[in-house]
Amino acid sequence: MQTAPLPSSPVDVTGLNLPEDQRALVFEAATLPVIDLSGLYSDDPADVARVAAELGAAGKGAGFFYIINHGIPQALIDDVYAASKAFHAQPRDYKMNYYIGKSTHHQGYAPPEEASSKAKPEKKSYHETYDISFDAPADHPDYLAGYRLTGPQVFPDLPGFQPAVKTYYEAVYQLGRKMLGAFEVFLELPPGELLQHVNTPTSQLRLLHYVENSAPADANNMGIGAHSDFECFTILNVSGPGLQVMNAEDYWVAAPPLPGTFIVNIGDCLEAWSGGLLKSTQHRVINTGRERFSLPLFFGTDYHTVVQPVGKYATEAAFEKYKPFVSGEHLLGQTIGGFRYLQDLVDDGKLKPTFSVPDSNPFEREAKKIAV
Repeated sequence: MQTAPLPSSPVDVTGLNLPEDQRALVFEAATLPVIDLSGLYSDDPADVARVAAELGAAGKGAGFFYIINHGIPQALIDDVYAASKAFHAQPRDYKMNYYIGKSTHHQGYAPPEEASSKAKPEKKSYHETYDISFDAPADHPDYLAGYRLTGPQVFPDLPGFQPAVKTYYEAVYQLGRKMLGAFEVFLELPPGELLQHVNTPTSQLRLLHYVENSAPADANNMGIGAHSDFECFTILNVSGPGLQVMNAEDYWVAAPPLPGTFIVNIGDCLEAWSGGLLKSTQHRVINTGRERFSLPLFFGTDYHTVVQPVGKYATEAAFEKYKPFVSGEHLLGQTIGGFRYLQDLVDDGKLKPTFSVPDSNPFEREAKKIAV
């Protein structure tokens, strides 16, 4: 495991009107681990164990790291960026034909205003996205039951979009299965203990476009506000700077793109499964005011998976801190808070969750104040 050789000023802030506290955060460079995944493709269990140990060590620290030799061809990544740019370059009227609010299972286009919250209207997020989930058959019980996070993939009618995105999704999804198997090794679990819960998962790919804007870079104007991810882990490719991570000491540091890498962060499910050994990391995207694209795949479980501490981590103290929860309910509860159309459906009584929708994510934590 290496440490990312990052410049001391990874974000070019020339011409940006940043407040002093935000400027200090931008200039603090991350020193996140860089993990070579080639051993996961080896027939030698010792190679797999070595990579698993490195993944676990990174997961116990900041919970955020880079991966190299991951097996995803750069040409495939380029194809998906091209598809994303082609879609987001279309007129708004065209994109709204695929508005996510028209979907029965939460796939499609979400314009910038969709991320606004009724509870906090002053907070704005400067991104739009096209969201794709695992391709579940139309006769899948969860789709027929209307759980909203499971169903057939939905694609716009742009030439080349579907094959590029579908192929990329499958490649990164299979990488996620490799990585989850490695976390089983690290946690000393029987093979398949976690993977048995990944058959028709709620794993979502977002084709994110951060839009150019003149808004200030402050707490009310973000690319995406601070949050943890709600699934097992996220496999992210980014085209430019802006991402910030809360490090092991709970300070914000920059996580700029490195050639040939993905950025990975631990999610809520892995933290709970490990009884808190692995850390679900807070992260955010600051509003640089500049156009940027990114490709996160949120690797999740099947909707009805009950997540709780497992193996030797299933201690009384762990169960006290991590009460069992249904992963799909956790994801849907957090998703409702991040999409205006879902909030409207709940308010109108057209969406009636069978669980209590929380006001906040219990995995969130506050950053320490930076001295400037």
